[in-house]
Amino acid sequence: MGLLQGLLRARKLLLVVCVPLLLLPLPVLHPSSEASCAYVLIVTAVYWVSEAVPLGAAALVPAFLYPFFGVLRSNEVAAEYFKNTTLLLVGVICVAAAVEKWNLHKRIALRMVLMAGAKPGMLLLCFMCCTTLLSMWLSNTSTTAMVMPIVEAVLQELVSAEDEQLVAGNSNTEEAEPISLDVKNSQSSLELVFVNEESTADLTTLVHNENLNGVPSSTNPIKTANQHQGKKQQSSQEKPQVLTPSPRKQKLNRKYRSHHDQMICKCLSLSISYSATIGGLTTIIGTSTSLIFLEHFNNQYPAAEVVNFGTWFLFSFPISLLMLVVSWFWMHWLFLGCNFKETCSLSKKKKTKREQLSEKRIQEEYEKLGDISYPEMVTGFFFILMTVLWFTREPGFVPGWDSFFEKKGYRTDATVSVFLGFLLFLIPAKKPCFGKKNDGENREHSLGTEPIITWKDFQKTMPWEIVILVGGGYALASGSKSSGLSTWIGNQMLSLSSLPPWAVTLLACILVSIVTEFVSNPATITIFLPILCSLVSSVGLPDVQTGCP
Repeated sequence: MGLLQGLLRARKLLLVVCVPLLLLPLPVLHPSSEASCAYVLIVTAVYWVSEAVPLGAAALVPAFLYPFFGVLRSNEVAAEYFKNTTLLLVGVICVAAAVEKWNLHKRIALRMVLMAGAKPGMLLLCFMCCTTLLSMWLSNTSTTAMVMPIVEAVLQELVSAEDEQLVAGNSNTEEAEPISLDVKNSQSSLELVFVNEESTADLTTLVHNENLNGVPSSTNPIKTANQHQGKKQQSSQEKPQVLTPSPRKQKLNRKYRSHHDQMICKCLSLSISYSATIGGLTTIIGTSTSLIFLEHFNNQYPAAEVVNFGTWFLFSFPISLLMLVVSWFWMHWLFLGCNFKETCSLSKKKKTKREQLSEKRIQEEYEKLGDISYPEMVTGFFFILMTVLWFTREPGFVPGWDSFFEKKGYRTDATVSVFLGFLLFLIPAKKPCFGKKNDGENREHSLGTEPIITWKDFQKTMPWEIVILVGGGYALASGSKSSGLSTWIGNQMLSLSSLPPWAVTLLACILVSIVTEFVSNPATITIFLPILCSLVSSVGLPDVQTGCP
C-alpha cells in the first residue's frame, strides 16, 4: 500500500522519465526524419496533455530534441520561438498593462453597471457585454480576474441588502459596511453575507438565535463570559446534548438568504467566464489560439493577406454577437426565470430597498475614482488609435494606410502595437505644464516624470508562458513540415477525400472540441493544427476553412 501511494505521489516524475524511454524504439528502429519528428511530437503532446511539467517548459522540448535527432538546426528552432505574433502580443500587453494600472477597466465596468441599474437581468447583460468588450483586447484570464471583484461587490449588495418585506418589522437593522473594489485585497470566494467581526457568535449561539433577518426571538442569545464559565462548571459531568436545528433555522445559517439570491450569484459568476471566452473569439489578439493559427497561416502562405485584424473581426463579430445574445437568453431563463418583459421594460417602477442600496454603493465606488485622469485619457486614446490603425491598415475594399508607403508588405499589425506600446514607456504619467512655476512646484514636477507604464508593470502582465508555448507550437509545425511528417500524415488520410468539405470541417470541430474538454486550448491547437492542415490540403480544402472553426 505504501509503495502504491509513493508511485501515485511520483506519477508526474515517472511520466516524464518513462514516456521518452518507452517511445525511444520509434526513432531507433525507424531511423528517418519522419520517425524522429513523430517521436518529438508525441513526447511533447503527452507532456502537454498530462501537464506533468508546466506547459511552457514542455514547449521547450523541441528546442533540444530536434537538433539532437537531426530534424532542425538549433538556430532554425530558435528562430521559431519569436515570431511576428509574439511582437503583436508584446504591444497589446503594453496597452493592457496601462489599462490595468490606471483602473480604466474598472471605470468602464462601473459605468456600464450604473447604466444598467439594479435589475438582475440587466446586470447580467451589462456584465456580459462589459466582459466581452474587455476580453477582445485582453486575455480571458486577465479579464475575468479584473471583472470578478466588481461582480463580487455587486453580489454582496444584492444579497446582503435586506428586502423590504424583511425589514418592515425590524427597525433596528444595522446597515452594512461599504464595500471596497480593491482587486488585490478581494476575497478568493464569494462571501455573500456580511459578518461583523466584533459580534461573531459561536455555534450554539447561532443555533439558538432566532432574531436573524427580522424573525422575533423569545430568548436573549447573548451570553456573558461569566455565564458561560458557570454553566461549564455545572455541566462538566453531564453529557453534551447535540441539538438538531429545524429546517427553518438551517436556512438562516445558509450562505444565501433565498433561492433567488443563490441563482443570481451563480448566474453572474458563470456569465463572466462564458462572456470572456466569447470576447476572446472576436479579435485575432483576444486569445492565444487565434495567434497560433495566424502565424501558422502566414508561414504556409506568406504572400496571402487574407487573415488580419480587420478580416478576422468581420468574420467573428457576428458569430460572437449571436453567441452572446443566445447565452444571455439561456442563462436568464435557466437562473432568473422567463420574465423577460419585466427585465426589458422601461417603465419607472418603485425600486426595492436592496436595489436602491445597491445602486447607491455602486455610485459611491464610481465617485471614488474621481474625474477621468490624464493617464486614463492617454491609455484610452492609444487603445482607440491602435484599433483604428489595425482596421485601416488593409481593409480590403479600399486602399489602407499601408499603401501610402513605397514598399508594401513590410508593415503588419505587430508594427502598430509595438510602436504604440513603446510610446507608453516614454509619455509621462503627469500632465505636462509649460507655464512658470515656483521652486516647490518645479521640484514636484521634476519628480513626477514616471511614464504611463514601467518595465515592472509590463513584466507583471506579460504572459511569458504563453509566449514560449506558442513558440513551441511553431517549432513543432516547422519540424513536421521540414521532415515530411505532415505530408506522410496527409497521405494516410486520403481515404477521407471522398467526404464533402462540410463533413471534414464538422469532424475536425467535433474532435478538437472533445479534446479541449481535457486539455488546454493552446496545447490542443498546437498539436492538431499541423495534422488537420495536412489533411485538408490533401483533400483539396483551404486551411482557413478548417483552421478558423
